[in-house]
Amino acid sequence: MAGKLYIVPTPVGNLGDMTPRAVEVLRSVDAVLAEDTRTSAPLLRHFGITTPLRSHHKFNEHETVAPLVEQLAGGATLALISDAGTPGVSDPGFLLSRECRRHGITVETLPGATAMVPALVNSGLPCDRFVFEGFLPVKKGRATRLAELAVEPRTMVIYESPVRLVKTLSQLAEAFGAEREATVCREISKLHETTVHGTLATLVEHFTAEAPRGEIVLVVAGAATAPKEKVDKYARFKHQE
Repeated sequence: MAGKLYIVPTPVGNLGDMTPRAVEVLRSVDAVLAEDTRTSAPLLRHFGITTPLRSHHKFNEHETVAPLVEQLAGGATLALISDAGTPGVSDPGFLLSRECRRHGITVETLPGATAMVPALVNSGLPCDRFVFEGFLPVKKGRATRLAELAVEPRTMVIYESPVRLVKTLSQLAEAFGAEREATVCREISKLHETTVHGTLATLVEHFTAEAPRGEIVLVVAGAATAPKEKVDKYARFKHQE
């Protein structure tokens, strides 16, 4: 009988965001696959989890996927975690999940912490429809992607590093227009969590004066859409009068 792969979110900052179910699963599986065992080991110790910890990250996942699928097919139960948040969302996880599906192995993803949703809701920008961009291309394809996003009508969620934030805000201002509304959320759920609202221009000014630190989520308003012209469905009858 085939085993099961659990995809388990871990806190993005506050350890209180770890769910009881996540702790239960991590205690019950045969092994925990971690993006960085040095980061995950203290987390497991904090919750009294003694399950064996193994490495599974973007630099080795192409080599480790096949053996892991073989173990799962043989009946093993494994849990995949990332350094923070939900695996597969800008973190390793997609390849293993895809191969499990292809081989008929059950994948169960637990709900839990993510930086994306709190930042989106906290931004005050429309969140009924949105686009998650993750990290923008660093070099190749970056200008093309920015030009495409300039006309995107939905709210956009972008992950960025503190060292690149001002540069990215400046490029967005150039591509989207300096007056486009945006929000920068920093250190979500942590002690020094901050949210700064403004236009792209004012955000460039703010973070040029105050160098950002920590994990950052950038939320940008979508492009304004032209109002639809109201059509008078009785117009043709009026012309006949």
